[in-house]
Amino acid sequence: MAVDELPAEVDIAVVGAGLMGSAAAWAATRRGHSVALLEQFSLGHDHGSSHGSARIVRRAYADPLYVRMTGRAFALWRELERDSGQPLLRITGGLDHGEPWHTDGIAAALAEAGVPHELLAAEEAQRRWPGMRFEGRVVFHPEAGTVDAARAMDAFVACARRRGASVHPESPVQRVSIAGGRARVETGGGAVTAHRVVAACGAWTADLLAGLVPLPELTVTQQQVFHFPRRDFGADWPTAVHEGAAAHTYNLPGGRDGGPGDGRKLAEYLAPDGEPTAPGDRSGVVSPAARDRVTDYVREWLPGLAPTPFNEATCLYTSTSGADFVLDRTGPVVVCSPCSGHGAKFAPLIGEVAADLADGGQPPDPRFTLAAHSST
Repeated sequence: MAVDELPAEVDIAVVGAGLMGSAAAWAATRRGHSVALLEQFSLGHDHGSSHGSARIVRRAYADPLYVRMTGRAFALWRELERDSGQPLLRITGGLDHGEPWHTDGIAAALAEAGVPHELLAAEEAQRRWPGMRFEGRVVFHPEAGTVDAARAMDAFVACARRRGASVHPESPVQRVSIAGGRARVETGGGAVTAHRVVAACGAWTADLLAGLVPLPELTVTQQQVFHFPRRDFGADWPTAVHEGAAAHTYNLPGGRDGGPGDGRKLAEYLAPDGEPTAPGDRSGVVSPAARDRVTDYVREWLPGLAPTPFNEATCLYTSTSGADFVLDRTGPVVVCSPCSGHGAKFAPLIGEVAADLADGGQPPDPRFTLAAHSST
C-alpha cells in the first residue's frame, strides 16, 4: 500500500487500526467524513487484540441488549462483505452448555428477541455432534459462526480508503491535545487537527487519554489461545461456549490458523493466570499451566480432537469491572473501548456507534457511558 500524506485537518482522526478503529473509519467515510486512520504498528499486526483468522460471531447472550446488538452487527457484517466483495463470515451455528444460569438465561433472552434456537439434552447434542461432550442442557442457535478478523480489518481499511480515508501505519500517536473544541493529534511524522478524534486503541487507551478523559479502570491481561487437530475431518462442529462448574471455555473452527485440517481453536475465557500487563511489556509467553488445563479439557470434553496443541498464541484482553463496553464522547474525544473479551463480533456496529458519537449522537445504552463506569 502506498504511503498516504498526513493531512493537516480532517473531520475525524481515528487512533488505532484494529477491528474497532478500522470499522470506525469505514463507518465515518460512508457518511462522507474526511478521515485519517493512525496506527502505531503495521496494519494487521499481532501486538494487540484483533489479529487471527477466526473469532466467534453469535446471537447468544443472556442480556437482551447484547442480543439486539448482535442482530445489528450481523447485518453490518453482511454489508461489509458486499462493500468489499470478500466473504468474511462462516456460519456453523453455536452451542452453549454448562450451568443452568448460563443456558436458561441465554434461552430466555433469545426467545424474547425472537431468535431461533433449540434446547437439547446433553445426550441428544452428543448424538448430533459426535466427538463433543456436554454438561447440562444445551442451547443451539443457527445464527452463529466465525468471522475472519484479519481479512475483516483489511476489508474495513480498503473500503475506507476507497472513500477517501488516509491511512497511516507505523505512525504512533505521541500526544492528543484539545483547543477550541477540536483535537490536535501529534505523531512523529506531523500533526493533524480533527473536529473529533476516536480513540480505538485497545490496551493503549489509558496511555493515550491519561489526563484528557476521566476513564474507568481498564485492566489489561495477556491471554492465550490454542489450536488442536481434529480426529474426524467430516463433522462440521458449531462454535461452542462452556460455562460449567469447573470450565469457562470457548472453541471454534480455527480458520486459516487451523491449517488444512480445520484445526479447532480453544481458549479459556479470562484465564485465572492471565498475566496483568502493560501493553508494551507483554511477554508473549504462553502459560504452561493454561496449556495443561486446556489440554485436560480437550481430553474430557472434546474427544474428537487430538489432545496435543499444534499452534498456540497470546493476545491482550482489556476488561472493565462489569464486562460492559465503554462507548462515549467527552468534548471532541470519542472513547471506543468495546472490551472484556467479547467485542470482536460487534466490530462493524461499534464502528457505527463511534461515527454516531462523533456526529453528536448518544451512546447506545446508558451502561456504556463514562459516568456509568465511574459509578461501578
